[in-house]
Amino acid sequence: MPNISPAQFKVSIHQSAPPDGCGLAVQALWWDGKGDWQRAHEIAQTDPSSAGSWVHAYLHRKEGDEWNAAYWYRRAKQPVFAGSLDDEWQHIATNLL
Repeated sequence: MPNISPAQFKVSIHQSAPPDGCGLAVQALWWDGKGDWQRAHEIAQTDPSSAGSWVHAYLHRKEGDEWNAAYWYRRAKQPVFAGSLDDEWQHIATNLL
């Protein structure tokens, strides 16, 4: 995992690739931050970890698929996030970094 702060991670969205050393879940979150939901989802689907499931849940919530999101939140052992999507993105980034 890269040794960067959540603020640095958010700024890195302006680069052409995720910071070196990011795991799959963080890479998926990064691509979503760049506005590429499809690429983010493809990466999240390949990550069987709880972190991958958490990002996968967020992505389905963002998509509006609440049922599917609830399934992935359960797999991640995380509560369904009640705040905004931006707040959840930041919350996940803070916890995974």
